[in-house]
Amino acid sequence: MPIIEAKGLARTFRSRKRTVQAVRGVDLRVEEGEIVGFLGPNGAGKTTTLRMLTTLLEPTAGSATVAGADLLADPVGVRRRIGYVPQAIGQTMGGTDPACLVGEELADQAALYGLDRADAARRARSLIGQLDLGGLDRRLVKTLSGGQRRRLEIALGLVHEPPLVFLDEPTTGLDPQSRSNLWDHIRRLRSEVGTTVFLTTHYLEEADALCDRVFIIDHGVIVAEGTPDELKRRISGDVVTLQVNGARERARELLAGQELVEGVGLSEDGALRLNVYHGAEALPALLRVLDDAGVTMHSINLSRPTLDDVFLTMTGRSLRDDSASTLRGPGAAGSTGSGDSTGSGAGAAREARRGQGDS
Repeated sequence: MPIIEAKGLARTFRSRKRTVQAVRGVDLRVEEGEIVGFLGPNGAGKTTTLRMLTTLLEPTAGSATVAGADLLADPVGVRRRIGYVPQAIGQTMGGTDPACLVGEELADQAALYGLDRADAARRARSLIGQLDLGGLDRRLVKTLSGGQRRRLEIALGLVHEPPLVFLDEPTTGLDPQSRSNLWDHIRRLRSEVGTTVFLTTHYLEEADALCDRVFIIDHGVIVAEGTPDELKRRISGDVVTLQVNGARERARELLAGQELVEGVGLSEDGALRLNVYHGAEALPALLRVLDDAGVTMHSINLSRPTLDDVFLTMTGRSLRDDSASTLRGPGAAGSTGSGDSTGSGAGAAREARRGQGDS
């Protein structure tokens, strides 16, 4: 059974002047133990979808099962089974209190989820070791570095041992070293604990390095889904660029007739540019064709499309063009008119705690 399965999930915002269909019918399926990336331009419906899956926003249509609970019929059950780490933006960062001690934040979060003092202390010790927070429990949150604070926020989202955690832009604002360090921690969540990770990101290299599969959303619908390599091959295959010693037109005719070659063009410097699938496997066959015809080469290069190429093809713009806008916060992406706040990991925990009291 998948840990996330959504069918026709939709959200419409209405005001006196207009109606905005932020999400038009999202279908997605995530298996247990996967690390999944969710990408989309600002205004595509990415944040609205994330809010719905984490119970922070009620869908206007569709259905979903999240961590074994029905999103519409049992939202409290969903909250008890998921962790949520919001974007680190503005003065509130990711929901941590700058004036609190690290240990206090972990203890308070554990209490909100109903853990007794002994279990809370056990989880705090475990998370401090797991997320490399040793020696920081008596430090004020405001004295932590950006990377340390982000790891604390992830710890808060994991304090109740959820099988599924949502990470919203987990490395935004971190320096490259801190970002790489956090990637290692995210990988270990899956490899050592078995946690399923659903993350949004504006760093395409992050999705490429971390994710088993990627969903791309645009105009409120999923426009592409697959592993990073599958998506790259689907868009344009690999590119082989080669310079021949004379006989360029002869080489062009020979290569254009090969089954592995999708197309042959000329680059600005006069080199032959071939679009091929599975370039590493195609190269030996292409070289044999030229060698048998007596055509010699001056140079050859194999390159692969990037996720940004995929994104540009599917949405008509580069995700990097939107990356600066992420600092505006959750309300910037696909949430027009909602007036809804993503809150914090602690906020979601408080809702779950309130729901436990009501049940």
